[in-house]
Amino acid sequence: MQNPRGSRAGFVLFMSKSADKPEVVQLPAEAPMGTPVNTRRVAAQRVREARDRLTSTSGTRPAFDRELLRQYAQTRISASYVVMLLVVATGLLFGFWMQPISAAAWTFGMLCIHAVIMRNCSRFLAEPASLTATRKWRTRFVLLDLLYGLSWTVILIHPTSPDMTSHTLMMFLMLLVIAVSSMLAANLPIAALVATAPVTTAIAVNFALSHTIDNYVLALLALAAEGYFALLARRLHSTTLDTLQARAEKDALIGELEQAKAISDEARHRAESANIAKSRFLAQMSHELRTPLNAILGFSEVMKSEIFGEHVVPIYKEYSADIHNSGVHLLNLINEILDLSRIEAGRYELNEEAVSLVHVVSDCHHLLKLRASNRHITIHEVFEHGMPRIWGDERATRQIVLNLLSNSIKFTPQGGEIWLKVGWTASGGQYLSVKDTGSGIAADEIPIVLASFGQGSNSIKSAEQGAGLGLPIAKSLIDMHGGTFTLKSKLRVGTEVIVTFPPERVMSALAPMAEEPSPPLQPEPTDEKRRARNKPIMSAGTGLGT
Repeated sequence: MQNPRGSRAGFVLFMSKSADKPEVVQLPAEAPMGTPVNTRRVAAQRVREARDRLTSTSGTRPAFDRELLRQYAQTRISASYVVMLLVVATGLLFGFWMQPISAAAWTFGMLCIHAVIMRNCSRFLAEPASLTATRKWRTRFVLLDLLYGLSWTVILIHPTSPDMTSHTLMMFLMLLVIAVSSMLAANLPIAALVATAPVTTAIAVNFALSHTIDNYVLALLALAAEGYFALLARRLHSTTLDTLQARAEKDALIGELEQAKAISDEARHRAESANIAKSRFLAQMSHELRTPLNAILGFSEVMKSEIFGEHVVPIYKEYSADIHNSGVHLLNLINEILDLSRIEAGRYELNEEAVSLVHVVSDCHHLLKLRASNRHITIHEVFEHGMPRIWGDERATRQIVLNLLSNSIKFTPQGGEIWLKVGWTASGGQYLSVKDTGSGIAADEIPIVLASFGQGSNSIKSAEQGAGLGLPIAKSLIDMHGGTFTLKSKLRVGTEVIVTFPPERVMSALAPMAEEPSPPLQPEPTDEKRRARNKPIMSAGTGLGT
């Protein structure tokens, strides 16, 4: 089956957000990566991954087990040479107090344990992420750190000379060991604890068994140091966890923004495609709709006027008038929709010329005077005299006035009044005001009536419902002229619409055009040329003038 873009349709497997079961979604399997579908799919995948990292698997607060283990392994690998140096230096130092073979054996054993830890860290970093593997590796690292700590205990509690210097050296080495172990295993607090607790416990017990005040003090210092480094490791773990959580939230936010952008881009592409399809439809259907309407209007007018004789049944004349009126209404509606479509598409071009605003308003009043008289509506004209012409589109200006005046007549009750005003604005432009005593518009409905196909509650209840295009078209046309459109209304009081043309369009404000050179004066014709010009033209073959 072919999709609209010409590629084969396929099925792509997604993980559902609300359950662990896979969700099958039909998408174009061969769509290029730059399409909105693939962009949205990648953004959704990033959002799901970021949200999964915000889920805890081992703790009372959000924990990032995999990331913490990765940082633990990377820290151990990066500090590998430091640990090896510490082990070798300790082995050489204890070679002076114990047999060199025993010190060498301990050093070799510690290096082997360290090599095993490094190998496991490298293997962990190379394996793919999974929940079961993460738990397994955490247990393995804890056991290896326990073995590491017990190995340090062997060398630190080895009997040496009972003097204060040796005890101080043991204390120093213990602090160094637990400090290094706490820093290396800070991302895995349980591992840091099992690596340092055996060493601290053994040293403290060894000092306590000496039964001296100095050794008791050293034992207490060892326990205090263990508590301090354990707390420090916990704080480092919390700081790392907060950093990871902030980074995951940032990634989730970025992913959601990308997903929203992909959705908005796809919606924009669909809106542009729909707009293009609408414009093509209107362009193709305008001729198809107007052609039969012309026939309907023409023949219905012939039947209504009874040009070829009276109807046998008088009701047919009324039916013919109804057909003609309906056709005129439909044709006007089609013209309004086409005009609005051209304006929205930016294809409406102004045919600018010198226009008298007073003259246009007077003509529109004359056209609609009979309609207002049938409803017993009085229209008052308040025009300022001597106003110059404006530079604009006469057809668009006439349509603005007709739309505003017809709206006022439609929604003004019988016996009401309408005022038409034309004058100067404070900035030097010209304005047109149409004010009526109609039912008015609620304040919250003004944005609705100014939108395309928008109608207020009074318009819906009225018997003369329109398409809701008169005011939007008038507003769009005056905006194209650079003017302003102001609608003031109050319920049960009336409505006033004020349209202003900017001062730049007033002819008196325009720069005068360069005068064209006058043609050279022609010499006066002689008498012979004057007689030849006034001589009648004779037609060949008629015999005239012979």
